[in-house]
Amino acid sequence: MPIKNIIFDLGGVIINIDYNRTFEAFRKLGGLHFDALYSKSKQDDLFDQYEIGKISSHEFRSALQKKLCITINDEEFDRAWNAMLLDIPEERLDFIKSLKTTYKIFLFSNTNEIHLKELFNICQKQNGLNSFEGYFDKEYYSNIFGKRKPNASAFACILAENNLEASETLFVDDSWQHILGAKEVGLHTLHVSKEKDIFEVSAVISE
Repeated sequence: MPIKNIIFDLGGVIINIDYNRTFEAFRKLGGLHFDALYSKSKQDDLFDQYEIGKISSHEFRSALQKKLCITINDEEFDRAWNAMLLDIPEERLDFIKSLKTTYKIFLFSNTNEIHLKELFNICQKQNGLNSFEGYFDKEYYSNIFGKRKPNASAFACILAENNLEASETLFVDDSWQHILGAKEVGLHTLHVSKEKDIFEVSAVISE
């Protein structure tokens, strides 16, 4: 069955991410074991709770500082936490906009209040955008949505809300655990990596 809908991840797919920058930023502030709590493939439950909006930014900052045995101000904390967020190449946005003329396009990101604010700061500075209006039919940010990848129920909810058929929908992400969650509900998938970038979508939808 032909693909009619595409769901894109954000970090590592649309915006470039470098986790090591945040590890190093917290290390310089005295948090020596940040990488034991948070990585691309696994993370402490604290991050899960923050990503689904169960705790506030204030509670997140406080709890993480306790885990890292550091005391810093909000500005220092946010600068370190946001250090992983890099740039959004214009050609990726152009590619997504071109797809939207033919397909229903969605965004589904595991994110949080601090990162989301910085994301749109980056969009404004680098791309002149205050929002992704015109790029996606609907955006799902986990901290607002209240659900996160790789939970199959999150994908099922997006399909149901938008009357999408799993067999007609492609999910694009850079994390294997999220790809596996999408497969549980029958989505087609594309794992983005150094070998396969977002533009590989063209090959998949033309099959």
